[in-house]
Amino acid sequence: MQAIDVLVSEVGPRDGLQNTKQFMPTEYKKRWISAGAAAGLREIECCSFVPPKLIPQMVDAAEVVAHALTLPGLNVAVLAPNYKGAERAMQAGAHKITLTISVSKSHSLSNVRMTPDEAIASARKICELRDSLPPARRPKIESGLSTVFGCTIEGAVSEDEVVRMAAASIEAGCDEVGLADTTGYANPEQIRRVFRKVRSAIGDKLGGAHLHNTRGLGLANVVAALEVDVRTFDSSLGGLGGCPFAPGATGNIVTEDLVFMLESMGLRTGIDLGKLLAIRKIVAEGIPGEPLYGYVPDAGITKGFVPASGRTA
Repeated sequence: MQAIDVLVSEVGPRDGLQNTKQFMPTEYKKRWISAGAAAGLREIECCSFVPPKLIPQMVDAAEVVAHALTLPGLNVAVLAPNYKGAERAMQAGAHKITLTISVSKSHSLSNVRMTPDEAIASARKICELRDSLPPARRPKIESGLSTVFGCTIEGAVSEDEVVRMAAASIEAGCDEVGLADTTGYANPEQIRRVFRKVRSAIGDKLGGAHLHNTRGLGLANVVAALEVDVRTFDSSLGGLGGCPFAPGATGNIVTEDLVFMLESMGLRTGIDLGKLLAIRKIVAEGIPGEPLYGYVPDAGITKGFVPASGRTA
């Protein structure tokens, strides 16, 4: 497997589908994940372990994970909002579990029905459960800090509180902390400043960026994050996604556009852009009528485009 400079983590089968109006049949989810792995994606967030009555789209989570685990070289990631969800994710054999821990109290109560500090206490118990497993079966636990850059319910979010929550996550036993612009509030200068502050507090335990394109700043924020040495980015095929418990939180950055930009900049992703674009057909068939976004899919790959991995020195 070739070396890469940036890890693109596809979150469409989880974050993308949780906001769609119709259910994608399980077989289409499996086809999407298989095609993504074949296109070179190293990590795919396949589902979330949530009560189906809250997000019916995730009723087949265990079956989807079981399929993803058969794909060689794929890091199978999932999301869990609480202890019960994390327990189910561990039973399913997921390689990575992202815990949703919101910095905004209002969003935290709306999203996981816990205060931020209660979510940290839950994370501690989840990490203890992980540590009780045989070493080979222990998943990586990520604290996915949400509403880091602003909240549609509360407005501004304290950067000092972001740093405190990041440090508390590591102290609770999480392996890393990712920062999420859940509501699409972030701007490039804010991205640089907050990532620097959090890295100052937790060092190499700082993970990736989960960015939304709600106000058109998604890729600009990626460039800003690259400037402060962030090398993992979540994105969603077709720009699907958004948080159903954060009013106005719309689409993720588009995987196709992100890969094109990174490869154009000379940064290797290991992803075949042509194969990636072809996955849109599977998704469109699986959720017919749902809008898919992206500038590169609409305009096409530029004439003479050479991916970073195909360039000579």
